[in-house]
Amino acid sequence: MSYFMSAVLGVVQGIAEFLPISSSGHLTLLQHFLGMPEPDNLFNILLHFATLLAVCVYYFQDVVEMIAEFFRGIAALFSRNPSRGNPPEARRLVLLVIVGTLPLFVVMLIKNQVEALGNYPVVVSCALLITGCILFFSDRMASGRKTARSATLKDALLVGVAQGFATVPGLSRSGCTISAGMAVGFDRKFAVRYSFLLSLPAVLGATILEVKDVFGAEGGLAEGVLPK
Repeated sequence: MSYFMSAVLGVVQGIAEFLPISSSGHLTLLQHFLGMPEPDNLFNILLHFATLLAVCVYYFQDVVEMIAEFFRGIAALFSRNPSRGNPPEARRLVLLVIVGTLPLFVVMLIKNQVEALGNYPVVVSCALLITGCILFFSDRMASGRKTARSATLKDALLVGVAQGFATVPGLSRSGCTISAGMAVGFDRKFAVRYSFLLSLPAVLGATILEVKDVFGAEGGLAEGVLPK
């Protein structure tokens, strides 16, 4: 793949990733209609890693607070004098993100079958149409009032299930999770915030798996993985 084609895919990924329109679906159709070769695994890793960095930068304060509260929460579990009362918002966010990520472990059992759907432009196109319908109806939902302090673990799990379904190429991860969040009563702003924070472990996990595929298959980096 040439540097120009790599740049084109990067621009599409950068624009589509943070809009609820499925970046993977648009990349698949772009490659199909322009006759572009399938990107190498290393290129996919770099795209995912760039997405991860962008979310971390935008939500830097949230990420720092959540990491700190994650370790404070572990320390509190083993403390002889555990604190009482409501936990800090960042600690509740950590728990909500962990619970929302659990459905992805089920999807991992059929990971290869789900990824194979990306080889069929008709399937991807239908999934994009479904994404459009989801966005159409979710935009007409009344905004809820739930935030990080009032959202329940059941709410987080349902949003996580939506994220699991969104692994199908063409279904927007952010579109499905934001819509699911609004359906369970999340405030609009919190639905968007939670959706992108929920993406961090998902993107990080996908990146780690792809790194393992690239470097673990033959014990080293395969030839031809860098753009020419």
